[in-house]
Amino acid sequence: MGLSTFHPVTAAWFRSTLGEPTEVQARAWPLIQRGQHALIAAPTGSGKTLAAFFSIVDELVQRRLQGPLPDELHVLYISPLKALSVDVEKNLRVPLIGIEAGLEAAGLARHGEIRVQVRTGDTPSSQRAAMMKKPPHILATTPESLYLLLTSEGGRRMLKSVRTVIVDEIHAVVGTKRGSHLALSLERLENLAGRKLVRVGLSATQKPIEQVAQFLAPNDACEIIDAGHRRQLDLAL
Repeated sequence: MGLSTFHPVTAAWFRSTLGEPTEVQARAWPLIQRGQHALIAAPTGSGKTLAAFFSIVDELVQRRLQGPLPDELHVLYISPLKALSVDVEKNLRVPLIGIEAGLEAAGLARHGEIRVQVRTGDTPSSQRAAMMKKPPHILATTPESLYLLLTSEGGRRMLKSVRTVIVDEIHAVVGTKRGSHLALSLERLENLAGRKLVRVGLSATQKPIEQVAQFLAPNDACEIIDAGHRRQLDLAL
């Protein structure tokens, strides 16, 4: 299926910048669009981040062409490493800026912007307060910061609109106390939202992969996309 279901401008940006979708992207996008849980196991450099995010970005783009996006959180990205949260914010801004330029060139009217922000222990209090008043559409955070958000009135109000949760480097928390804590937070989040959240897990190393899928979505079926964990190498002397 690839990019055939995406908005023409979104698809054009992807092809002109990255070429054709990788295997994990082509397999993951339809699942996420249908609201299915997905566990993506693929090596570094295979496009896992955009496999998780790009169909959601396209959905937000298409909604934004129809009318203003409400000031509410749509996607929660959780990383066990604070540095990864910052990386994802930067990585997401590149396609968003590129798609924005494509929409402008096509003369398409759009409303507002798609906002991406990071919330970790290093986030200044002024930024934390600002995002409570005007939530981003995509928030990158850590398991510990998610727990703190769930315990505050403003945080719970912001999290209530979440529809999709992406857990990166999921292998780093499975089987640990930190992972048990995160699993509890995910159940609390789903209860708060009052709906089944689409759960997407990402990692290059996941063993045994079936148990990782059960950790990600303990109460529902989870599609496993296993593209291995080694890159193809071209060596020459």
